[in-house]
Amino acid sequence: MIRVLVVDDEALIRTGFQHILGAADDIEVVAAVPGGQAVRTVRELGPDVVLLDIRMPDVDGLTVLAELRRLRQPPVVAMLTTFDTDEYVATALRSGADGFLLKDTDPEQLPHLIRTLAAGGVVLSATVTRTVVNGYLDSGPDAPAVRSVARLTDRERAVLLLIAEGLSNVDIGTQMHLSTGTVKDHVSAILTKLGVSSRVQAALLAERAGLLRPLRGGEGG
Repeated sequence: MIRVLVVDDEALIRTGFQHILGAADDIEVVAAVPGGQAVRTVRELGPDVVLLDIRMPDVDGLTVLAELRRLRQPPVVAMLTTFDTDEYVATALRSGADGFLLKDTDPEQLPHLIRTLAAGGVVLSATVTRTVVNGYLDSGPDAPAVRSVARLTDRERAVLLLIAEGLSNVDIGTQMHLSTGTVKDHVSAILTKLGVSSRVQAALLAERAGLLRPLRGGEGG
């Protein structure tokens, strides 16, 4: 059972997410609270996944994210917002968020996205295109990022590319004919060598290093 906490300042949003996710057999919404109660609730209930609003009147989501990242066993955190051009998106991702979802994401997709997050996959809402994310990043390959990626072995680089595609450890293992445990070891080594704390940060660094540009160039025909 995947245990989820919903954090949003609007009661209607909290109720909506509770209703949608609660209908899934393998997902339990353990609580739905405003921002001021988020950290305490995570400490008390230990959810696997937290859906965290970026903009809240009592405490902003970036502050909550920073506090959650400092926990000994932080949950997976996906940021929620209304707009795909929110200026806080890049900051949230660089601060360790594991994903970014729009509040108007198709309800039928939400349970799948939660499962992907819980399995270690990277989740960006379907309407948040790579172009949107790139808009917050420096153009052209970033020299420090290139140097960081150069520390990886060929296999680690291959794993990084699959991380950037949003694959979970199980899916990466299937594609590369590796055990899930071996993939976890590779992911841990990648995060350490790149000096990042989340898979999304690793994917963004790969983008800044220019690793994903050939993939992007082949999109759209």
